[in-house]
Amino acid sequence: MSGRVVSIDGTIVATGEATVSVYDRGFLYGDAVFEVLRTYGGRPFALEEHVARLRRSADSVFIVLPVDDVTLRGEIEAAVAAAGGGESYLRVVITRGSGPLSLDPETATHPLRVILVEPVTPPSRDAYQHGIALASAATRRPGDGTAAAGAKITNYLASLLALRAARARGAQEALVIDGRGHVVEGATSNVFVVKAGRLATPPESAGILAGITRAHLFGVARELGFPVDERELVLDDIYRADEVFITSSIREVMPVRRVDDRLIGAGSPGPVTRALHRRFRESVGVGDRPMPWESAG
Repeated sequence: MSGRVVSIDGTIVATGEATVSVYDRGFLYGDAVFEVLRTYGGRPFALEEHVARLRRSADSVFIVLPVDDVTLRGEIEAAVAAAGGGESYLRVVITRGSGPLSLDPETATHPLRVILVEPVTPPSRDAYQHGIALASAATRRPGDGTAAAGAKITNYLASLLALRAARARGAQEALVIDGRGHVVEGATSNVFVVKAGRLATPPESAGILAGITRAHLFGVARELGFPVDERELVLDDIYRADEVFITSSIREVMPVRRVDDRLIGAGSPGPVTRALHRRFRESVGVGDRPMPWESAG
């Protein structure tokens, strides 16, 4: 197998033959929710948590999932098995379905579910060795201030533009700042700061996506004796931190060396970030593999 498969409404299809109607509301209006997850040892990591979060996202935008959680988990596992060996990246998308050209959500019928499976392509070893740069971006996402705040919706235009602007400034990720001047999260990640051995990260009430890796880092930090505070952060908290890192399913724990024009701490990955990442990988069963900043040789 190529490591790439698509499942549409529970049926595995070849990637070149996978099609969705042009009348699907996910295509027309971004009227859809999704999840991103990966495998470790060929098994989807935190599958129950991801499916539960997908359901919460769907509930927040009034999309009724067309199957129960057990069925959806089974379809995800079947898609991973069909992709063959190696570690996989998965995107699970639920759209409201197709209907006439109308914003009225009641015109849509039969929500559509699509599972995309691809080989995992992790960030470079250089990124983990030296850390990445973030660029702050004041923006308002489509879900902010609505019932969908914190939901994983497919309308990523604001984050996409913020990320494009960050790349133009030589950064690899955008750091989203809300209308009150508070740090929310990365365009595609959660953010943590470390100060005097204590972690802080914005709370869910700030409108963040409640990341699965973020949640697992709480447990890892407790095991290692690092307190974690969920509290509002401003840019000055970021600039003055001893360490900053971001988390996501594919990046796991990514150190940050620079935010805007400010070096963070010593300008290199710090000991707390390294310790958390190592323990996280041990907790998911891959602690015997080289760390992402180490040579495989």
